[in-house]
Amino acid sequence: MPQPTDRALQARLREIFDARDRSHMQPTIEAFLAVLAEHPTDAEVLYEVGGAYDTAGEEQTAAGYYERAMAAGLDGDARRRCLLQYGSTLRNLGRLDESLGVLERARAEFPESDSLKVWHATSLHEAGRHDAAFAIMLELVADRVRSDELLRYEAALRGNAAFLAERDR
Repeated sequence: MPQPTDRALQARLREIFDARDRSHMQPTIEAFLAVLAEHPTDAEVLYEVGGAYDTAGEEQTAAGYYERAMAAGLDGDARRRCLLQYGSTLRNLGRLDESLGVLERARAEFPESDSLKVWHATSLHEAGRHDAAFAIMLELVADRVRSDELLRYEAALRGNAAFLAERDR
């Protein structure tokens, strides 16, 4: 059973993450790799290294770290974020079937996650499944946008989402 990442290490990871410069990720990568050298099997450290490589545009390297993080027992919200980022990375690598599989499993594991719904829709769209992608987005609008104007059409939004989802099948 993997040990959970202790609070001091989590704070260190957060500090490195918060200091990152998305346009120049090498210092962040190096900082996370230094932590990884001290904690080579820690799931959250592996995930953060993957995320840094992903932000730097090194998706192939990122994917390997995401896989190692999940194999090391990553759980909770970090697991949700890792699955989202891994699914997105697979999409960017052109591995659409794998991306969809990861994101579908992630949505089953975290059914309330709006971000997973959006990235799942993005991968569906990339795979040419436009009806299914738009259905997810319509459902998300019906679930989360609570304006009087849209509430009037909530049943129609949900009906159209159901129609499009069924048409995709």
